[in-house]
Amino acid sequence: MHFSRRNFLRLSGTGLLATQTPSLLAAAQQSPEKGTELPFELGIASYTLREFSLEDTIAMTARLNMKKLCLKSMHMPLDSSPKEIKTMAARIHDAGIDLYGGGVIYMSDAVAVENAFNYAINAGMKVIVGVPEHELLDLCNKKVKETGIRLAIHNHGPGDKKYPTATSAFELIKDMDPGMGLCVDIGHTVRIGKDPIEETRKYMERVHDIHIKDVDIADSSGTPLEIGRGVIDIPGFLKMLLEANYSKVVSFEYEKDGKDPLAGLAESVGYVRGVLEMLT
Repeated sequence: MHFSRRNFLRLSGTGLLATQTPSLLAAAQQSPEKGTELPFELGIASYTLREFSLEDTIAMTARLNMKKLCLKSMHMPLDSSPKEIKTMAARIHDAGIDLYGGGVIYMSDAVAVENAFNYAINAGMKVIVGVPEHELLDLCNKKVKETGIRLAIHNHGPGDKKYPTATSAFELIKDMDPGMGLCVDIGHTVRIGKDPIEETRKYMERVHDIHIKDVDIADSSGTPLEIGRGVIDIPGFLKMLLEANYSKVVSFEYEKDGKDPLAGLAESVGYVRGVLEMLT
């Protein structure tokens, strides 16, 4: 199933998205999660809002009618005290948003692993989106078993010597606890020449998080842009998730327009919600 962006906007009645931010936001706020039985939920990876405060991040997440948030350390520093972490997490909870995860969190030694899991425990997170050194995977596996917090290893595509693809991560953890899994970043997957539909479907039982985005070309030089404007088959990807009954979170990591992301993020959210409405 393939939709051109122009035909999708025409068919879904959201052509105004291209010209009017208020209309774009109104379209993005229409959540199919409320009216249909989707197996998964949509969320925000807060790296999207990296230039903004935690308060602004909460406000923009709520404005887009998102109920799931994965925080990056610029919004809740990793070296915060347990009390500070609990206070910041409470602000998110009080806004009606589930702080389901944290990351991407890099782990270079055993202390960093311990800190990452303590951070997640104090924040009430269910998953760590992480990049541990290979020699720390056994320790991560132990912490996953002890805490019940899942670890989703994030692929970063070309230039990433640790986990360039979902496959490279899976081969290292396939015999470990099922809580040791993947965060599939579909943009980096395309940039390294892999099909995100097949890469995600292949490891579905171990996919604990997804970063959804779009890129302009399927090449290492590909750059991010609004979802629906690029080369990734977003309708096909979402259709696969529905067919596979993926039941965790699909988070928007919109990396374009760091200082003014809301319009492009809202367009991306509106596009994905519109496709999901059509598919369901």
